[in-house]
Amino acid sequence: MKKRKMDIHSITLTIFILCSFLFVGVVSADEEDAKVFTLQESIQTALINNSSIKAKEEKIQEALYGEEKAKADFYPKLSTIYGYTRLDEVKRSPGTVSTITIPGLPQGTIRSSARDMNSLDNYQWKSTISQTLFAGYAVVSAHELAKLGIDSAKIDLELEKLNLVLDVKEAYFNILKAEKGMDVAEKAVALLESQVDVSRNFYEVGMIPVNDLLKAEVELANTRHNYIKAQNAVKLSYSAFNMLLSLPIDSPVKVEDILVFSPETPNLEQYMEKALDSRPEIQALDLNVLQVDQQIRLAKSKYYPAVSFTYDYIKAGDDPSVSGSDFHDDESWQAMIGMSWTLWDWGKRRSSVREAESLKRQLVHTRKVLENGIRLDIKRAILNLEQAEQNIPTAKKAVEQAEENLRVSQERYKAQVTTSTEVLDAQTLLSQARTNYYSALYDHNLAKAALLRAMGEY
Repeated sequence: MKKRKMDIHSITLTIFILCSFLFVGVVSADEEDAKVFTLQESIQTALINNSSIKAKEEKIQEALYGEEKAKADFYPKLSTIYGYTRLDEVKRSPGTVSTITIPGLPQGTIRSSARDMNSLDNYQWKSTISQTLFAGYAVVSAHELAKLGIDSAKIDLELEKLNLVLDVKEAYFNILKAEKGMDVAEKAVALLESQVDVSRNFYEVGMIPVNDLLKAEVELANTRHNYIKAQNAVKLSYSAFNMLLSLPIDSPVKVEDILVFSPETPNLEQYMEKALDSRPEIQALDLNVLQVDQQIRLAKSKYYPAVSFTYDYIKAGDDPSVSGSDFHDDESWQAMIGMSWTLWDWGKRRSSVREAESLKRQLVHTRKVLENGIRLDIKRAILNLEQAEQNIPTAKKAVEQAEENLRVSQERYKAQVTTSTEVLDAQTLLSQARTNYYSALYDHNLAKAALLRAMGEY
């Protein structure tokens, strides 16, 4: 029975080792073709390829076309129309009789016959030039709004870049954390395999009970399970990274490790001042205030009359050539300066102005809320950075202590002055200490990235 258990265990161990070699072989093959990205290369690739960035860039083009469209209202417009009118009948003038009296001569009579007053077929071609002379500053305000729309689109692009860069940095360091987690899990498997071998040898010579061996085997199985989860976490982190860089989800890529720890000395007031000056959210809100100012001006333009100039050149006739006839002039023109002015609209214009003024007051209050939120972002980012800095030396010391603790526990177990439980606990503590150390290093980099984002930089 004991031999059968050993055979089953040997088979399981052999399969796991073979699978591990196959996995390593696949990873090695992929690594040969994988492009290695540095952090800056990752950021630049994302900024060039990311579809969200391209959409924001296209939004700027849309705003540029909108500004050109608004500018066109400053210039005269030329239009033309060609029409045909068919009347139901030809109207005729009645004949007249006129009496002529000449002294010394008999009275005479002059008769005129009836004649046509119009034609059934009427053709006309009219060309018109129109120019707005004054519209209560509405045209100017509309153009200014369009120009501000360009600035707004550019700010949206910068905001999208800031968020994308932060996402790329997080994805980058998540890969490194996942890879270190897989490395820690792999080392834990190797340690436990060694522990299982020692326990089996002790069991076979009757030095330990079977439950000590079973504990080690169960812990090894759990650790292998964690190793597989760590492998999947690495694959998933690379997939998320590829998506941000607009690469195929399974593209073979690698990232360059960053284990450099450089302490920071943040200046809260300086960072807050910089953030309030640089954050696109603040710039966008200030721009919204300028846009509302133009909306107020646009609403007030309705108080003024609108003055325009129109010039018409007309050709008419009885046939499609519009070359004139007995009833139509060959050509004619007319010019007109007109004014339209709405004198009473039941308070609609006044309400429009007050509506825009209310919106401006809302934006002023919103800016204060946003400023407080930015200050909190800076404070949070600095605290996270300081926390990460404090954790690094502590976590590094913990790894050294955990390694020594495991060494002592293993020696004690080999001398049979302790149980396998102590060794298993020591191995668990070491894995956790290594994980905490790597997490502290990468969390420090992530805290730096978050601080830069809070200041409006990347």
